Amino acid sequence: MGSETETVEGIPFPAEITAGSGNPLSLLANGITDIEIHFLQIKFNAIGIYLHNNDVLLGHLQSWKGKTADDLLGDDAFFQALVSAPVEKLFRVVVIKEIKGSQYGVQLESSVRDRLVAADRYDDDEEEALEKVADFFQAKYFKPASVITFHFPATPPAGAAAEISFATEGKDEAKMRVENENVAGMIQKWYLGGESAVSPTTVRSLADRFAALLSAA
Repeated sequence: MGSETETVEGIPFPAEITAGSGNPLSLLANGITDIEIHFLQIKFNAIGIYLHNNDVLLGHLQSWKGKTADDLLGDDAFFQALVSAPVEKLFRVVVIKEIKGSQYGVQLESSVRDRLVAADRYDDDEEEALEKVADFFQAKYFKPASVITFHFPATPPAGAAAEISFATEGKDEAKMRVENENVAGMIQKWYLGGESAVSPTTVRSLADRFAALLSAA
């Protein structure tokens, strides 16, 4: 891990990390998930989006060179291209407010299922893979500072479209593989999916960063 960090809600995120391939992944966006109840903002998670920031990534997004952050923010095609970019990605989600893992799992399962159904990609294989993801979180307890990691290889090997890990104080890290590519893609879309994504602040951060990166490319 690199020594530089960015802080999100008091939580440090390394500016660069190394995942499965050994390539350095750069922190290109951050944000939070939150809700507002009776004018009170409740923050659940801090999010860091890491990508292998290379020529392949910027070349894949070249069509958006010269666009402003607001242009990107309103363009679902840009975020779809980001999801499909053939580069290694890692999402680091750090718990701010403690909840049961089952609550997070149900939210993820419901959101991903809705996206798959809308895209006409929800079949028995997707249902089974999504249930495994929900089951992985079922018995977990999300204490503050617990870390959920989603890792997406640039070229996934068969049966390993993504890996999910969960680390919390006092317990061994738990991991699972997501074998189904459609499910893995929609998990990406849950965090990177433009207006429909789970964290508007993360999406705004992505738009700001890529407008700058593409204009300089």
